[in-house]
Amino acid sequence: MNNPKHPILGHNKKAFLDKPVEHIDITSFDARKIIDSMGKMSFTSRDTARAAVIFNEMLLDKNCTTFLTLAGSTSAAGCMKIYSDMIKYNMIDVIVATGASIIDMDLFEALGFKHYQGSQFQDDTQLRENYIDRIYDTYIDEEELQACDKTICDIADSLEPRPYTSREFIKEIGKYLKTNSKKKGSLIETAYDNNVPIFCPAFTDSSAGFGLVMHQEKKSKKHMTIDSIREFRELTEIKIQSKGSGLFMIGGGVPKNFVQDTVVCAELLGKKVDMHKYAVQITVADTRDGACSSSTLKEASSWGKVDITKEQMVFAEATSVLPLIISDAYHRGDWKKRDRKKFSKIFK
Repeated sequence: MNNPKHPILGHNKKAFLDKPVEHIDITSFDARKIIDSMGKMSFTSRDTARAAVIFNEMLLDKNCTTFLTLAGSTSAAGCMKIYSDMIKYNMIDVIVATGASIIDMDLFEALGFKHYQGSQFQDDTQLRENYIDRIYDTYIDEEELQACDKTICDIADSLEPRPYTSREFIKEIGKYLKTNSKKKGSLIETAYDNNVPIFCPAFTDSSAGFGLVMHQEKKSKKHMTIDSIREFRELTEIKIQSKGSGLFMIGGGVPKNFVQDTVVCAELLGKKVDMHKYAVQITVADTRDGACSSSTLKEASSWGKVDITKEQMVFAEATSVLPLIISDAYHRGDWKKRDRKKFSKIFK
């Protein structure tokens, strides 16, 4: 008899994976009136509206290089198309992300796999028995995730055995997807098409890591490696070549710190660069424990990383406010006036 707390108990794996997550399309609705109205409110609504204003200012500033940082699982939760659309519609020049956002979520779906709506109250032992991984209320088929790991291994096997930055390797994944993707319009492929570099400073903390371990196990004497030092230098070079810069950050973690550190790194190299002029961070992290991931943007100013004139913290779960901010930006159309930076082309 099924336990009423676990209504799927006794069913097969397909019963869990029957409702795919659908990624929201910010072009299908116009959030401008909502954002304008929220600007006349208080609390998180007003913060969200101000974040939208600052992001639109980034897009209007012809000297501003825009950086998108991704941490957390919003791509799996339905925001995947938002991020690829931000590149498609020329809102973003550089991406710094966790390996999971780019590989376990974006590449995963580009290969034809899906994320599924589930429940945070489901018995996780039962999920494990069915080889299903859970991200809060979202499910992933572990067998499909391992196929993603193997794809990383196959791509690595095909490359010249030498050190690569994560940017270089993700570019090779983009090239692979041009002829092998099952779902078009992925973040990786869209970035590849538009010469937008993607950096994953903690690349091996993802399916990429599993795939590259498999690669090195197979090719123990001649294999590729990831050069994280050179990629820090590459990201810093983008900051050096930018007349100004703005950050749009989802969550915190390594991506947030990595892109902010470019200001300090440039200074240590004897290059004069300005702090990041604009900054928006959407996060639910508490600041009271002193954690780097949840440090406020004002705190980052004390390190010489972020200017506090145009900064906004939005303390909200990103899937609830991100679609409004980006739909607002899309329909205002300031992205149409920008020139593409094409920073991938500066690296040979």
